[in-house]
Amino acid sequence: MTTPKTADDLFRFLDELEIAHKTKTHPAVFTVAESVSLRDEIPGGHTKNLFVKDKKDNFFLLTVEENASVDLKTVHTIIDAASKVSFGKPEKLMEYLGVAPGSVTAFGAINDTSHNVTFILDRDLMEHDVINCHPLSNEATTSIGRDDLIRFMQATGHTPLVLKVTA
Repeated sequence: MTTPKTADDLFRFLDELEIAHKTKTHPAVFTVAESVSLRDEIPGGHTKNLFVKDKKDNFFLLTVEENASVDLKTVHTIIDAASKVSFGKPEKLMEYLGVAPGSVTAFGAINDTSHNVTFILDRDLMEHDVINCHPLSNEATTSIGRDDLIRFMQATGHTPLVLKVTA
């Protein structure tokens, strides 16, 4: 397994793509509840990420607005999974996206060089002009334009699906 890319690698990649980004460091946050105190300092849509898999070991990263709810019993019908989904194991999260639980992020696409994960951005989240994601670590938040997030993912070889996956 290759060594996962770091936040600095991510920022260099964004700079090479001429994608504007702004990062604020903060104490590590592991839950949406812990990150709420940062809202006044960081405008835009804040994300919650669900790393899930179906019975055929197809992996998906669902990136939704932080307060949205996803029905794991029915979401497979929306994302074209082979079966109901369950959470992916931390080992696969590290292997495919190069992050640990608590740091899951759409920016993990930079580490998915074998294209093992289908990235799904919730339509409601994509109504925000600015999207906020962890830069491969939960000790910072990186703000990026909505269209630039899609451009970043395409530059990693992924075509994110923009679907309504929230209730």
